[in-house]
Amino acid sequence: MARTEYYDDPAAPEPNSLVVAASAVVTNDEGRVLLQLRRDSNLWALPGGGMEMTDSLPGTAVREVKEETGLDVEITGLVGTYTDPRHIIAYSDGEVRRQFNVCFTARVVGGQLAISDESTELRFVQPEEIDQLPMHHTQQLRIRHFLEHRDRPYLG
Repeated sequence: MARTEYYDDPAAPEPNSLVVAASAVVTNDEGRVLLQLRRDSNLWALPGGGMEMTDSLPGTAVREVKEETGLDVEITGLVGTYTDPRHIIAYSDGEVRRQFNVCFTARVVGGQLAISDESTELRFVQPEEIDQLPMHHTQQLRIRHFLEHRDRPYLG
């Protein structure tokens, strides 16, 4: 299924769903950030996805990281909330999503890095290399907020 992201675009379709989602900035011991090249958009992104009825929000981030990367993680903090109504995600199946994303920080506690059916590549990336990767600016915003080591989570 293909995915198209819009931001502040008058041509964006009207949303027909609101999805609560979680993502995670997972870092390794060298301070590199785990990114996936998404199969549905061909853009780099943090691991993450929609909350299920049996999940907590932090549990969603842990489950999504495991499903998308093969790694077991422990949540260590909160980067922020990302609820901008100008960010619309349209899927080829007709879903047009307004996303409500909570981004956490996490550390690896086990597992093995493995590509899932949602990605074509996984990589721990040096922070200074992130701006050179094709990535939606809403993903870059989450990573930038993480790298700023803010005293308080971003609320937006």
